[in-house]
Amino acid sequence: MLHRHARAACTAALTAVGALVLTGLPGVAAAEPAPPTAPSAAASMGADKPSPDVVAAMQRDLGLTAAQAQRRLVNEAEAGALAGRLGGALGTRYAGAWVSGAESATLTVATTDRADAAVIREAGAQAQVVRHTLAELDAAKTALDRAATGNSTLDMPVWYVDPRTNLVTVRAVKRDAAEAVIKASGVDRSLIRVEASAERPRPLYDIRGGDAFHMGGGRCSVGFAITKGTQHGFATAGHCGRAGTATTGYNQVAQGSFQASTFPSRDMAWVATNTNWLSTPYVKGQAGQNVQVTGSTQAVVGASICRSGSTTGWHCGTIQQHNTSVTYPEGTVSGVTRTTVCAEPGDSGGSYISGSQAQGVTSGGSGNCTSGGTTFYQPVNPILQTYGLTLTTSTGPGEPDPEEPGPGEPEPGGTWAKGAVYAAGDQVTYGGAKYRCLQAHQAQAGWEPPNVPALWQRL
Repeated sequence: MLHRHARAACTAALTAVGALVLTGLPGVAAAEPAPPTAPSAAASMGADKPSPDVVAAMQRDLGLTAAQAQRRLVNEAEAGALAGRLGGALGTRYAGAWVSGAESATLTVATTDRADAAVIREAGAQAQVVRHTLAELDAAKTALDRAATGNSTLDMPVWYVDPRTNLVTVRAVKRDAAEAVIKASGVDRSLIRVEASAERPRPLYDIRGGDAFHMGGGRCSVGFAITKGTQHGFATAGHCGRAGTATTGYNQVAQGSFQASTFPSRDMAWVATNTNWLSTPYVKGQAGQNVQVTGSTQAVVGASICRSGSTTGWHCGTIQQHNTSVTYPEGTVSGVTRTTVCAEPGDSGGSYISGSQAQGVTSGGSGNCTSGGTTFYQPVNPILQTYGLTLTTSTGPGEPDPEEPGPGEPEPGGTWAKGAVYAAGDQVTYGGAKYRCLQAHQAQAGWEPPNVPALWQRL
Protein backbone atom coordinates (compact mmCIF):
# COMPACT_ATOMS: atom_id res chain seq x y z
CA MET A 1 0.00 0.00 0.00
CA LEU A 2 1.31 3.45 -0.85
CA HIS A 3 2.25 5.87 1.91
CA ARG A 4 0.19 9.05 1.87
CA HIS A 5 2.91 11.20 0.28
CA ALA A 6 3.78 8.58 -2.34
CA ARG A 7 0.10 8.22 -3.29
CA ALA A 8 -0.24 11.99 -3.57
CA ALA A 9 2.77 12.09 -5.89
CA CYS A 10 1.27 9.32 -8.04
CA THR A 11 -2.04 11.17 -8.24
CA ALA A 12 -0.27 14.34 -9.31
CA ALA A 13 1.70 12.47 -11.98
CA LEU A 14 -1.36 10.71 -13.33
CA THR A 15 -3.38 13.93 -13.28
CA ALA A 16 -0.65 15.44 -15.44
CA VAL A 17 -1.04 12.47 -17.74
CA GLY A 18 -4.76 13.17 -18.00
CA ALA A 19 -3.98 16.69 -19.18
CA LEU A 20 -2.09 15.21 -22.09
CA VAL A 21 -4.84 12.82 -23.22
CA LEU A 22 -6.02 13.51 -26.76
CA THR A 23 -9.58 13.51 -28.02
CA GLY A 24 -9.22 10.55 -30.41
CA LEU A 25 -9.60 8.05 -27.55
CA PRO A 26 -13.29 7.44 -26.75
CA GLY A 27 -14.37 8.44 -23.28
CA VAL A 28 -11.26 10.54 -22.62
CA ALA A 29 -11.80 13.90 -20.96
CA ALA A 30 -8.69 16.06 -20.99
CA ALA A 31 -8.07 18.20 -17.94
CA GLU A 32 -7.06 21.01 -20.26
CA PRO A 33 -6.97 21.32 -24.05
CA ALA A 34 -3.72 20.59 -25.85
CA PRO A 35 -1.95 23.59 -27.38
CA PRO A 36 -3.36 24.35 -30.85
CA THR A 37 -0.06 23.50 -32.50
CA ALA A 38 0.41 20.15 -30.78
CA PRO A 39 -0.33 17.24 -33.17
CA SER A 40 -2.49 14.39 -31.91
CA ALA A 41 -0.87 11.01 -31.42
CA ALA A 42 -2.78 9.68 -34.44
CA ALA A 43 -1.72 12.57 -36.68
CA SER A 44 1.91 12.43 -35.59
CA MET A 45 2.05 8.69 -36.37
CA GLY A 46 0.09 8.92 -39.66
CA ALA A 47 -2.75 6.78 -38.26
CA ASP A 48 -5.33 9.35 -39.32
CA LYS A 49 -4.47 8.79 -43.00
CA PRO A 50 -4.19 5.01 -43.38
CA SER A 51 -3.39 3.28 -46.65
CA PRO A 52 -6.50 2.07 -48.51
CA ASP A 53 -4.89 -1.39 -48.59
CA VAL A 54 -4.62 -1.50 -44.81
CA VAL A 55 -8.26 -0.47 -44.48
CA ALA A 56 -9.43 -3.00 -47.07
CA ALA A 57 -7.58 -5.89 -45.43
CA MET A 58 -8.89 -4.93 -41.99
CA GLN A 59 -12.40 -4.97 -43.43
CA ARG A 60 -11.87 -8.46 -44.79
CA ASP A 61 -9.99 -10.06 -41.89
CA LEU A 62 -11.40 -8.21 -38.87
CA GLY A 63 -14.99 -7.82 -40.09
CA LEU A 64 -14.95 -4.04 -39.93
CA THR A 65 -16.42 -1.37 -42.17
CA ALA A 66 -14.00 1.12 -43.70
CA ALA A 67 -15.07 3.77 -41.22
CA GLN A 68 -14.64 1.37 -38.29
CA ALA A 69 -11.16 0.39 -39.48
CA GLN A 70 -10.12 4.03 -39.74
CA ARG A 71 -11.49 4.85 -36.29
CA ARG A 72 -9.75 1.83 -34.81
CA LEU A 73 -6.36 2.87 -36.18
CA VAL A 74 -6.78 6.38 -34.77
CA ASN A 75 -7.93 5.06 -31.40
CA GLU A 76 -5.05 2.57 -31.22
CA ALA A 77 -2.52 5.32 -31.85
CA GLU A 78 -4.03 7.44 -29.09
CA ALA A 79 -4.21 4.45 -26.74
CA GLY A 80 -0.54 3.59 -27.31
CA ALA A 81 0.56 7.10 -26.38
CA LEU A 82 -1.66 7.14 -23.28
CA ALA A 83 -0.39 3.71 -22.21
CA GLY A 84 3.18 4.99 -22.40
CA ARG A 85 2.37 7.98 -20.22
CA LEU A 86 0.47 5.96 -17.64
CA GLY A 87 3.20 3.33 -17.54
CA GLY A 88 5.76 5.99 -16.73
CA ALA A 89 3.55 7.54 -14.05
CA LEU A 90 2.85 4.19 -12.34
CA GLY A 91 6.51 3.22 -12.29
CA THR A 92 7.19 -0.05 -10.46
CA ARG A 93 3.45 -0.66 -9.90
CA TYR A 94 2.77 -0.85 -13.64
CA ALA A 95 1.50 -4.26 -14.76
CA GLY A 96 0.98 -3.79 -18.51
CA ALA A 97 -1.65 -2.43 -20.89
CA TRP A 98 -3.81 -3.64 -23.75
CA VAL A 99 -6.64 -2.52 -26.01
CA SER A 100 -9.94 -4.25 -26.77
CA GLY A 101 -13.05 -3.61 -28.82
CA ALA A 102 -13.65 -3.95 -32.55
CA GLU A 103 -13.21 -0.26 -33.28
CA SER A 104 -13.08 1.52 -29.94
CA ALA A 105 -9.60 0.19 -29.03
CA THR A 106 -10.51 0.77 -25.38
CA LEU A 107 -7.33 0.95 -23.31
CA THR A 108 -6.95 -1.01 -20.07
CA VAL A 109 -3.99 -0.30 -17.79
CA ALA A 110 -3.08 -2.69 -14.99
CA THR A 111 -1.59 -1.69 -11.64
CA THR A 112 -0.76 -3.50 -8.42
CA ASP A 113 -2.09 -0.68 -6.23
CA ARG A 114 -5.82 -0.06 -5.93
CA ALA A 115 -5.13 3.60 -5.14
CA ASP A 116 -4.09 4.11 -8.78
CA ALA A 117 -7.40 2.97 -10.27
CA ALA A 118 -9.33 6.22 -9.96
CA VAL A 119 -6.65 8.35 -11.55
CA ILE A 120 -6.12 5.82 -14.36
CA ARG A 121 -9.81 6.13 -15.15
CA GLU A 122 -9.63 9.91 -14.94
CA ALA A 123 -6.83 9.83 -17.51
CA GLY A 124 -9.15 8.03 -19.95
CA ALA A 125 -8.30 4.35 -19.54
CA GLN A 126 -9.95 1.44 -17.79
CA ALA A 127 -8.13 0.26 -14.67
CA GLN A 128 -7.42 -3.29 -13.58
CA VAL A 129 -5.88 -4.05 -10.18
CA VAL A 130 -3.69 -7.16 -10.27
CA ARG A 131 -1.27 -9.03 -8.07
CA HIS A 132 1.96 -9.03 -10.09
CA THR A 133 3.91 -6.18 -11.67
CA LEU A 134 5.04 -6.37 -15.26
CA ALA A 135 8.62 -6.45 -14.02
CA GLU A 136 7.87 -9.57 -11.95
CA LEU A 137 6.30 -11.32 -14.94
CA ASP A 138 9.20 -10.33 -17.22
CA ALA A 139 11.66 -11.70 -14.68
CA ALA A 140 9.74 -14.99 -14.48
CA LYS A 141 9.76 -15.34 -18.25
CA THR A 142 13.49 -14.60 -18.34
CA ALA A 143 14.02 -17.44 -15.87
CA LEU A 144 12.03 -19.77 -18.16
CA ASP A 145 14.18 -18.63 -21.08
CA ARG A 146 17.31 -19.57 -19.14
CA ALA A 147 15.87 -22.96 -18.17
CA ALA A 148 14.97 -23.61 -21.81
CA THR A 149 18.65 -23.58 -22.80
CA GLY A 150 19.26 -26.78 -20.80
CA ASN A 151 15.90 -28.52 -21.24
CA SER A 152 13.91 -29.61 -24.27
CA THR A 153 10.96 -27.32 -24.99
CA LEU A 154 9.67 -29.01 -28.15
CA ASP A 155 6.59 -30.14 -26.21
CA MET A 156 6.03 -26.69 -24.63
CA PRO A 157 6.82 -24.63 -27.70
CA VAL A 158 5.35 -21.25 -26.69
CA TRP A 159 5.52 -19.10 -23.56
CA TYR A 160 4.88 -15.42 -23.02
CA VAL A 161 4.02 -12.64 -20.59
CA ASP A 162 0.26 -12.04 -20.76
CA PRO A 163 -0.76 -8.77 -19.07
CA ARG A 164 -4.44 -9.59 -19.56
CA THR A 165 -4.23 -12.59 -17.21
CA ASN A 166 -1.35 -11.12 -15.17
CA LEU A 167 0.54 -14.39 -15.62
CA VAL A 168 3.24 -15.99 -17.72
CA THR A 169 1.40 -18.41 -20.02
CA VAL A 170 3.02 -21.63 -21.20
CA ARG A 171 1.34 -23.41 -24.12
CA ALA A 172 2.20 -27.08 -23.93
CA VAL A 173 1.57 -30.18 -26.02
CA LYS A 174 2.62 -32.28 -23.03
CA ARG A 175 2.00 -30.84 -19.58
CA ASP A 176 4.78 -32.82 -17.90
CA ALA A 177 7.30 -31.29 -20.30
CA ALA A 178 6.15 -27.83 -19.25
CA GLU A 179 6.24 -28.68 -15.55
CA ALA A 180 9.81 -29.98 -15.87
CA VAL A 181 11.04 -26.71 -17.39
CA ILE A 182 9.08 -24.64 -14.87
CA LYS A 183 10.65 -26.60 -12.01
CA ALA A 184 14.12 -26.18 -13.51
CA SER A 185 13.55 -22.42 -13.78
CA GLY A 186 12.89 -22.01 -10.07
CA VAL A 187 10.03 -19.62 -10.79
CA ASP A 188 7.21 -19.22 -8.28
CA ARG A 189 4.54 -21.55 -9.71
CA SER A 190 1.77 -19.05 -8.93
CA LEU A 191 3.17 -16.79 -11.65
CA ILE A 192 2.64 -19.36 -14.40
CA ARG A 193 -0.38 -20.77 -16.17
CA VAL A 194 -0.01 -23.92 -18.32
CA GLU A 195 -2.41 -24.06 -21.25
CA ALA A 196 -2.99 -27.19 -23.34
CA SER A 197 -2.21 -26.76 -27.03
CA ALA A 198 -1.68 -28.95 -30.07
CA GLU A 199 0.32 -26.16 -31.71
CA ARG A 200 3.76 -27.08 -33.06
CA PRO A 201 5.17 -23.93 -34.74
CA ARG A 202 7.81 -24.20 -37.41
CA PRO A 203 9.78 -21.65 -39.40
CA LEU A 204 8.10 -20.81 -42.71
CA TYR A 205 11.13 -21.79 -44.78
CA ASP A 206 9.74 -22.42 -48.26
CA ILE A 207 8.72 -19.48 -48.69
CA ARG A 208 8.81 -5.23 -51.43
CA GLY A 209 8.34 -5.76 -47.94
CA GLY A 210 6.45 -8.86 -48.82
CA ASP A 211 8.15 -9.55 -52.15
CA ALA A 212 9.81 -12.90 -52.67
CA PHE A 213 13.53 -13.47 -52.69
CA HIS A 214 15.38 -16.70 -53.32
CA MET A 215 18.45 -18.33 -51.83
CA GLY A 216 19.52 -21.57 -53.49
CA GLY A 217 16.48 -23.83 -53.53
CA GLY A 218 14.55 -21.85 -50.94
CA ARG A 219 12.27 -18.81 -50.94
CA CYS A 220 11.49 -16.21 -48.29
CA SER A 221 9.97 -12.74 -48.18
CA VAL A 222 11.48 -9.30 -47.83
CA GLY A 223 10.70 -7.68 -44.47
CA PHE A 224 11.53 -3.98 -44.67
CA ALA A 225 13.85 -1.93 -46.83
CA ILE A 226 16.79 -0.45 -44.92
CA THR A 227 20.02 1.42 -45.44
CA LYS A 228 23.34 1.18 -43.64
CA GLY A 229 25.22 4.33 -44.56
CA THR A 230 25.06 4.36 -48.36
CA GLN A 231 24.41 0.62 -48.58
CA HIS A 232 20.86 -0.44 -49.51
CA GLY A 233 19.23 -3.71 -48.44
CA PHE A 234 16.46 -5.26 -46.36
CA ALA A 235 15.70 -6.87 -43.02
CA THR A 236 14.29 -10.38 -42.94
CA ALA A 237 14.19 -13.54 -40.81
CA GLY A 238 17.40 -15.18 -39.64
CA HIS A 239 16.23 -18.69 -40.46
CA CYS A 240 16.07 -17.74 -44.16
CA GLY A 241 19.84 -17.73 -44.57
CA ARG A 242 23.26 -17.43 -42.98
CA ALA A 243 25.92 -14.75 -43.45
CA GLY A 244 27.33 -15.11 -46.99
CA THR A 245 24.23 -16.75 -48.46
CA ALA A 246 23.57 -15.26 -51.93
CA THR A 247 20.10 -14.07 -52.90
CA THR A 248 18.15 -13.40 -56.07
CA GLY A 249 15.07 -11.22 -56.26
CA TYR A 250 11.44 -11.96 -57.07
CA ASN A 251 12.44 -11.66 -60.75
CA GLN A 252 15.29 -14.19 -60.37
CA VAL A 253 17.85 -11.41 -60.97
CA ALA A 254 21.01 -11.35 -58.83
CA GLN A 255 20.25 -9.31 -55.74
CA GLY A 256 22.81 -9.50 -52.92
CA SER A 257 23.85 -11.56 -49.92
CA PHE A 258 23.17 -12.02 -46.21
CA GLN A 259 25.52 -9.85 -44.14
CA ALA A 260 24.51 -11.11 -40.70
CA SER A 261 22.01 -13.61 -39.35
CA THR A 262 20.87 -14.88 -35.94
CA PHE A 263 18.75 -18.02 -35.48
CA PRO A 264 17.65 -19.50 -33.13
CA SER A 265 17.65 -17.35 -29.91
CA ARG A 266 16.49 -14.50 -32.17
CA ASP A 267 15.20 -14.68 -35.76
CA MET A 268 16.82 -11.71 -37.47
CA ALA A 269 19.00 -11.03 -40.49
CA TRP A 270 19.79 -8.41 -43.11
CA VAL A 271 20.70 -8.60 -46.77
CA ALA A 272 22.89 -6.06 -48.58
CA THR A 273 21.85 -5.61 -52.21
CA ASN A 274 23.86 -4.70 -55.28
CA THR A 275 23.52 -1.31 -56.96
CA ASN A 276 20.64 -2.50 -59.15
CA TRP A 277 18.37 -2.61 -56.11
CA LEU A 278 17.21 0.45 -54.19
CA SER A 279 15.39 0.69 -50.87
CA THR A 280 11.83 2.06 -51.00
CA PRO A 281 9.49 2.97 -48.10
CA TYR A 282 6.81 0.48 -49.08
CA VAL A 283 5.25 -2.85 -48.23
CA LYS A 284 3.37 -4.82 -50.88
CA GLY A 285 -0.31 -4.59 -50.04
CA GLN A 286 -3.56 -5.94 -51.41
CA ALA A 287 -3.41 -6.55 -55.19
CA GLY A 288 0.22 -5.40 -55.23
CA GLN A 289 -0.51 -1.84 -54.17
CA ASN A 290 2.13 0.03 -52.17
CA VAL A 291 1.56 0.58 -48.45
CA GLN A 292 3.68 3.40 -47.02
CA VAL A 293 6.04 2.83 -44.10
CA THR A 294 6.44 5.97 -41.99
CA GLY A 295 8.16 4.62 -38.87
CA SER A 296 8.61 1.74 -36.44
CA THR A 297 6.60 2.63 -33.34
CA GLN A 298 5.66 -0.56 -31.49
CA ALA A 299 1.89 -1.14 -31.35
CA VAL A 300 0.14 -2.10 -28.10
CA VAL A 301 -1.21 -5.58 -27.31
CA GLY A 302 -4.65 -6.01 -28.90
CA ALA A 303 -3.90 -3.63 -31.78
CA SER A 304 -4.67 -4.54 -35.38
CA ILE A 305 -1.76 -5.65 -37.55
CA CYS A 306 -1.36 -6.72 -41.17
CA ARG A 307 1.21 -8.98 -42.83
CA SER A 308 2.61 -9.17 -46.36
CA GLY A 309 4.22 -12.35 -47.67
CA SER A 310 5.16 -13.87 -51.02
CA THR A 311 2.98 -16.99 -50.58
CA THR A 312 -0.32 -15.76 -49.16
CA GLY A 313 -0.10 -12.01 -49.79
CA TRP A 314 -1.85 -9.56 -47.48
CA HIS A 315 -3.66 -10.62 -44.28
CA CYS A 316 -4.60 -8.92 -41.02
CA GLY A 317 -5.29 -9.84 -37.41
CA THR A 318 -4.41 -8.61 -33.95
CA ILE A 319 -1.39 -8.59 -31.64
CA GLN A 320 -1.81 -11.17 -28.89
CA GLN A 321 1.36 -10.79 -26.81
CA HIS A 322 4.79 -9.19 -27.00
CA ASN A 323 7.87 -10.77 -25.43
CA THR A 324 7.00 -14.34 -26.39
CA SER A 325 9.35 -17.32 -26.53
CA VAL A 326 8.64 -20.08 -29.04
CA THR A 327 10.39 -23.40 -29.62
CA TYR A 328 10.89 -24.63 -33.19
CA PRO A 329 12.57 -27.93 -34.07
CA GLU A 330 15.81 -25.93 -34.54
CA GLY A 331 15.67 -24.30 -31.09
CA THR A 332 14.00 -21.60 -29.03
CA VAL A 333 13.51 -18.03 -30.23
CA SER A 334 12.79 -15.34 -27.63
CA GLY A 335 11.46 -11.81 -27.82
CA VAL A 336 9.00 -12.44 -30.65
CA THR A 337 5.40 -11.21 -30.85
CA ARG A 338 2.43 -13.58 -31.10
CA THR A 339 -0.45 -12.68 -33.47
CA THR A 340 -3.68 -14.03 -34.95
CA VAL A 341 -2.53 -13.28 -38.51
CA CYS A 342 -2.32 -16.35 -40.75
CA ALA A 343 0.80 -17.30 -42.73
CA GLU A 344 2.21 -20.21 -44.71
CA PRO A 345 5.63 -21.48 -45.84
CA GLY A 346 7.28 -18.89 -48.07
CA ASP A 347 5.89 -15.95 -46.06
CA SER A 348 8.92 -16.11 -43.74
CA GLY A 349 10.76 -12.84 -43.32
CA GLY A 350 7.82 -10.81 -44.64
CA SER A 351 6.48 -7.55 -43.27
CA TYR A 352 4.19 -6.96 -40.30
CA ILE A 353 2.80 -3.43 -40.22
CA SER A 354 0.26 -1.66 -37.98
CA GLY A 355 -1.23 1.33 -39.79
CA SER A 356 1.93 2.77 -41.35
CA GLN A 357 4.29 1.63 -38.58
CA ALA A 358 6.70 -1.26 -39.24
CA GLN A 359 6.38 -3.92 -36.53
CA GLY A 360 8.47 -6.93 -37.50
CA VAL A 361 9.30 -9.81 -39.83
CA THR A 362 7.53 -13.17 -40.03
CA SER A 363 9.28 -15.87 -38.02
CA GLY A 364 7.00 -18.91 -37.88
CA GLY A 365 3.68 -20.24 -36.73
CA SER A 366 1.04 -22.91 -37.02
CA GLY A 367 -2.07 -23.35 -39.13
CA ASN A 368 -2.58 -21.74 -42.53
CA CYS A 369 -4.62 -19.09 -44.32
CA THR A 370 -7.49 -21.49 -45.03
CA SER A 371 -8.20 -22.73 -41.52
CA GLY A 372 -6.48 -19.91 -39.62
CA GLY A 373 -3.62 -20.11 -37.16
CA THR A 374 -1.09 -18.34 -34.98
CA THR A 375 2.06 -16.62 -36.17
CA PHE A 376 5.07 -15.00 -34.55
CA TYR A 377 7.15 -12.09 -35.76
CA GLN A 378 10.59 -10.87 -34.84
CA PRO A 379 10.19 -7.18 -33.86
CA VAL A 380 11.93 -4.84 -36.28
CA ASN A 381 13.44 -2.37 -33.79
CA PRO A 382 15.86 -4.93 -32.29
CA ILE A 383 16.96 -5.83 -35.85
CA LEU A 384 17.68 -2.18 -36.62
CA GLN A 385 19.53 -1.73 -33.33
CA THR A 386 21.53 -4.97 -33.47
CA TYR A 387 22.85 -4.43 -36.99
CA GLY A 388 22.99 -0.62 -37.04
CA LEU A 389 20.38 -0.30 -39.80
CA THR A 390 18.09 2.60 -40.70
CA LEU A 391 14.51 1.81 -41.68
CA THR A 392 13.58 3.34 -45.04
CA THR A 393 10.48 5.47 -44.55
CA SER A 394 8.52 7.99 -46.55
CA THR A 395 9.89 10.66 -44.21
CA GLY A 396 13.37 9.18 -43.91
CA PRO A 397 16.82 10.24 -45.12
CA GLY A 398 16.64 12.46 -48.15
CA GLU A 399 13.41 14.13 -47.04
CA PRO A 400 13.52 17.72 -45.78
CA ASP A 401 13.79 17.82 -42.00
CA PRO A 402 11.21 20.25 -40.65
CA GLU A 403 13.36 20.76 -37.56
CA GLU A 404 16.64 21.41 -39.37
CA PRO A 405 17.92 24.81 -38.24
CA GLY A 406 17.95 27.54 -40.84
CA PRO A 407 21.06 29.46 -41.93
CA GLY A 408 22.76 30.95 -38.92
CA GLU A 409 20.50 29.16 -36.41
CA PRO A 410 22.18 27.05 -33.70
CA GLU A 411 21.72 23.29 -33.47
CA PRO A 412 19.21 22.43 -30.70
CA GLY A 413 21.72 20.12 -29.02
CA GLY A 414 21.09 17.17 -26.69
CA THR A 415 21.46 13.40 -26.62
CA TRP A 416 18.53 12.61 -28.95
CA ALA A 417 19.81 11.31 -32.30
CA LYS A 418 18.22 10.42 -35.62
CA GLY A 419 18.61 6.73 -36.38
CA ALA A 420 18.86 5.68 -32.74
CA VAL A 421 16.45 3.00 -31.52
CA TYR A 422 14.69 3.95 -28.29
CA ALA A 423 12.79 1.71 -25.87
CA ALA A 424 9.93 2.84 -23.65
CA GLY A 425 11.40 4.52 -20.59
CA ASP A 426 14.62 5.72 -22.24
CA GLN A 427 15.49 9.34 -21.46
CA VAL A 428 17.10 11.91 -23.74
CA THR A 429 17.75 15.63 -23.82
CA TYR A 430 16.83 17.91 -26.70
CA GLY A 431 16.94 21.69 -26.96
CA GLY A 432 17.74 22.03 -23.27
CA ALA A 433 14.81 19.89 -22.09
CA LYS A 434 14.61 16.31 -20.84
CA TYR A 435 12.20 13.76 -22.38
CA ARG A 436 11.13 10.17 -21.65
CA CYS A 437 10.32 7.70 -24.44
CA LEU A 438 6.70 6.47 -24.37
CA GLN A 439 6.75 3.87 -27.18
CA ALA A 440 9.61 1.92 -28.73
CA HIS A 441 10.70 3.29 -32.14
CA GLN A 442 13.62 4.29 -34.34
CA ALA A 443 14.12 8.06 -34.35
CA GLN A 444 13.92 9.89 -37.65
CA ALA A 445 13.81 13.39 -39.07
CA GLY A 446 10.62 15.14 -38.03
CA TRP A 447 10.25 12.94 -34.94
CA GLU A 448 12.24 15.21 -32.64
CA PRO A 449 10.86 14.95 -29.06
CA PRO A 450 8.95 18.28 -29.07
CA ASN A 451 7.20 17.30 -32.31
CA VAL A 452 5.83 13.87 -31.40
CA PRO A 453 3.90 13.74 -28.10
CA ALA A 454 2.89 10.18 -28.95
CA LEU A 455 6.52 9.13 -28.56
CA TRP A 456 8.06 11.54 -26.03
CA GLN A 457 6.95 13.05 -22.73
CA ARG A 458 8.69 16.18 -21.52
CA LEU A 459 9.93 15.79 -17.94
